Amino acid sequence: MKRIGVITTGGDAPGMNAAIRSVVRTAHYFGMDITGFKRGWWGLIERDYIKMNLRSVSGIINRGGTILKTVRCPKFKKKYYRNIAIRNLKDLAPDGLIVIGGNGSMRAAFTLYKESKVHVIGIPASIDNDIAGTDETIGFDTAINTALYAIDKIRDTATSHERIFIVEVMGRDRGFLALNVGVASGAEFILIPEIKWDKYEILKEIKTFEERGKTSALIVMAEGAGDSIELAKFLEKKLSLPVRVSKLGYIQRGGSPTVDSRLLASIFGYEAVKLLKENKGGIMVAWVNDRLKFVPLSYPAEKKKKITKSLIKLSKLLSR
Repeated sequence: MKRIGVITTGGDAPGMNAAIRSVVRTAHYFGMDITGFKRGWWGLIERDYIKMNLRSVSGIINRGGTILKTVRCPKFKKKYYRNIAIRNLKDLAPDGLIVIGGNGSMRAAFTLYKESKVHVIGIPASIDNDIAGTDETIGFDTAINTALYAIDKIRDTATSHERIFIVEVMGRDRGFLALNVGVASGAEFILIPEIKWDKYEILKEIKTFEERGKTSALIVMAEGAGDSIELAKFLEKKLSLPVRVSKLGYIQRGGSPTVDSRLLASIFGYEAVKLLKENKGGIMVAWVNDRLKFVPLSYPAEKKKKITKSLIKLSKLLSR
């Protein structure tokens, strides 16, 4: 019997539980013994784990977050603590580990794979959709729909009260979420960390809108693109329209996963276990051009995903 493990690391994303469920049930189907490590890498370092069975994952497919919990673990960056984690992994789950998490998790998973020689499989799960090698991550569809639901309501208020709204969404380093939800919500401006923007250019365009009789505007801004409060203060001083800021915050991380997030999680979980059954490791399961793909873990660990330039052009055209 193979003995494998599963762990959720980094920021939580809706659909992680669906992925855990798929991993556990597939492992059970193949006659594998499976251990769930709790609180991310801390679970491996401190031997905080549970033996998982079919009942362990009953009724979790619709739940956001992760039943295994996830806590960021700075100690895992140090070789001393990774060695402890490797010893525990070889003792508790020597035949493979499935890591469900974001881009930082994929880097850590690749490091663990190289240093331990244990088969490690990555499952990309992140609301930021910023993992190189896959078109979509578990949780991204849920996050953009959650944000869109809120922004649509804000748009109603902006129109009714003739205001400019700056809506700040998550995205400390990358702007995939802001770009997608900005286009989907019909935002007049989309501000992301990858592209420099000028507050005077924004002011100029808003004044052009006003001249055409437009009395409201929506600015979707990734949190890492700048200071939304300062931008609001600047615009309000220069314009006749009031400017308001709404920060959506952590509501984008939680909630019941969408159909898309659940399906992706279920497929990824099954394929990850299958790879371990075939004695394969150092791989991330991915979704590329609407098809399943297997990508070397080194790719998301070493590469940066590029923003879709055609979507940026489209957003500018449609915001006129």
